[in-house]
Amino acid sequence: MERTLRVLDGKWTTLIVRERLTGPKRFGELRTALGTPSAKTLTDRLRILENQKILTRTVYAEVPPRVVYQLTEQGQSLSSVLYAMLAWGEEHPLTEG
Repeated sequence: MERTLRVLDGKWTTLIVRERLTGPKRFGELRTALGTPSAKTLTDRLRILENQKILTRTVYAEVPPRVVYQLTEQGQSLSSVLYAMLAWGEEHPLTEG
């Protein structure tokens, strides 16, 4: 459990992995899908996930350069964890109070 929590540390990291489950995305697409992270926060989180071997960063030699982020096999294996979190959240919605 500790290893999973280290990988999914923080709000943005979990959401980045969630967005990657649908396939590869570019930086701008990720930022738009996530809504409000600063470019620095998103860059930092992407680098951490890359260092943890959860995702890959592919740079295409184009002008302007195109960079695509994609989950590794190890990253894809987190899908069951995220779906379990989704199911739990749906079964236990937040209540005002």
